[in-house]
Amino acid sequence: MKLLYAEDEKALSEAVVDILTHYKYIVDPVYNGEDAYDYAMYGDYDGVILDIMMPKKDGLEVLTELRRNGYKKPVLLLTAKNQVEDRIKGLDAGADDYLPKPFDMGELLARVRAMLRRREDFHSNQLQFGDLILDVENGIMSCGENTVVLPKQEYRLMEQLMLNHTMYMNSEDLLEKAWGYNSDADINSVWLYISYLRKRLTGIGSKVEIVTRRNFGYKLEQNL
Repeated sequence: MKLLYAEDEKALSEAVVDILTHYKYIVDPVYNGEDAYDYAMYGDYDGVILDIMMPKKDGLEVLTELRRNGYKKPVLLLTAKNQVEDRIKGLDAGADDYLPKPFDMGELLARVRAMLRRREDFHSNQLQFGDLILDVENGIMSCGENTVVLPKQEYRLMEQLMLNHTMYMNSEDLLEKAWGYNSDADINSVWLYISYLRKRLTGIGSKVEIVTRRNFGYKLEQNL
């Protein structure tokens, strides 16, 4: 799952991004309201975590403009603990939930999970293609009784392949969706991790394979 996190306190941002990344989320951090609006509108995110107190545009302005322009992805609003009025304004402006600051990291993770379960384009906690099941919460890939826990980056790549199993995805698309905008990875990383996943599929005895079509990219297919 891919999140946008708008927070101008860089130390806090780095800490939260580290935690979310540990739990297999892809996170793009931004540090002001103008970037938050632009990234949300033109990026492909499953949800947004939006602080109210930011330079250039505050979070309420960003949220109001997003909803006015038809943005439907869920937004979790971060508010100062004593600013009840801001929470009310945020919910009225279209926030799906709010979390007072300072917050506990465990509660943040719980709020994010709840937010993503409510998003418009809801996906089950399990993705399935052919004989293959991917547990979204635990990063476990299984075929029948055979299972394997995927390392973080392999999980992110397989998630994208399963979510988009009806189409070919080129290396650039996979790099953006599975690694994120701010990653230092390159196309070679996609090729390398595709090879890792092919070995995982063979190891658990799945009939699903990752096929390559020149000039089109990668796609899941099941051998019958």
